[in-house]
Amino acid sequence: MASFVTSHSKSLSGSIRVPGDKSISHRSIMLGSIATGTTRVSGFLQGEDSLATLNAFKEMGVSIERKGSDVIIQGVGMHGLKMPTNSLNLGNSGTSIRLMSGLLSAQSFNSELCGDKSLSKRPMGRVIEPLRQMGADISGPNSMPPLSINGGKTLSAIEYTLPVASAQIKSCILLAGLYSKGSTTVIENGISRDHTERMLRGFGYEVQTSPNKISIEGGGSLKACNIEVPSDISSAAFFMVAACISDDADIVLEAVNINPTRTGVIDILKLMGGNVELSNERVDAGELIADIRVRSSNLKGIQIPKKLVPLAIDEFPAIFIAASCADGETLLTGAKELRVKESDRIQVMADGLTSLGIINHVLEDGIRIVGGKFKEQTAPIESHHDHRISMAFAIASVSSDSDIKIEGVDNVKTSFPNFVALANSIGMSITESA
Repeated sequence: MASFVTSHSKSLSGSIRVPGDKSISHRSIMLGSIATGTTRVSGFLQGEDSLATLNAFKEMGVSIERKGSDVIIQGVGMHGLKMPTNSLNLGNSGTSIRLMSGLLSAQSFNSELCGDKSLSKRPMGRVIEPLRQMGADISGPNSMPPLSINGGKTLSAIEYTLPVASAQIKSCILLAGLYSKGSTTVIENGISRDHTERMLRGFGYEVQTSPNKISIEGGGSLKACNIEVPSDISSAAFFMVAACISDDADIVLEAVNINPTRTGVIDILKLMGGNVELSNERVDAGELIADIRVRSSNLKGIQIPKKLVPLAIDEFPAIFIAASCADGETLLTGAKELRVKESDRIQVMADGLTSLGIINHVLEDGIRIVGGKFKEQTAPIESHHDHRISMAFAIASVSSDSDIKIEGVDNVKTSFPNFVALANSIGMSITESA
């Protein structure tokens, strides 16, 4: 089992570019595969999650050529996917299995979606229910993977109100809606990532949107396009927090995706007093991009506004570290979704913080964290093989006088394969061992 040992860093400096956005990388493969023509992708994330999506579509007959972060997809059109000969193994990727459930429910062939031990414990009922309402034949043991899909069903459009703000559920329904008779509408009670809507438009598919409603008409087609994947703000978040809690830091994160449905971490850090500045803002392929400069900050505890929770749902492990180093108490509520990620991120982070001497209290839908000083650990932190937990505690060492050891860091490569190298390049001290 791989582990990190991280040591205190005196200063952090430099300009770095974190890997490509995972959400956009997934969607570029899915939509490029069912488009007509050749789609060229640059900046594709070479992490295991994104590669799981890529390999799944290759197994369904799509010709995909990859040279590093450059990918060329020969689209087969809306009805050109072929029945895979084996189960499609999506590893640890919840995005892959939920979005592909919608897409594959509309195909003429049967398929099975499976994954690793962690993915097999993740609930899929929230996508199974609306897909069945559309006419799909999809099931899994206790509504968990592996998911079996019997194809050849005619799907009907529905109007569906999301039970929680979730880009994965929304995207699953929209992808099924591409093949459905009539207009499929998703109603949101909160903001969620809109990468699917943006990319569908990039592929020439009309999407109707209002403040809380997204609609598409089934039966259209996608036209190939070129996609440049910006840097992933979820990966950048670890270095943003590291710079904020460092005694001496001045770093620049280049070309980061600042899609307004993803910038909760920036807003939260600024509310805490974070010294975060955006520059060189521009638009590329419908996505907003900027360079982010972060310097040492005097953070203070806050009550995190509920409206920002869905805009930072993947960044909370890093934000918990910021809260641990802040002056005063930080309160998070309305984040029950964190309990059904790769791990129960609220409880796993709370256990790790407790082992480092940080006072906290777990709530049903959040956590209360009292800022303090990290103490010397008596036992390694167990990340439960959750990549974001591993990276969150790795950056904690910036503000610790003692080494921090984290076990079960294998899955960091699912989203951030060069995390250790980039971290050390700006002055952190992380050693990885098998």
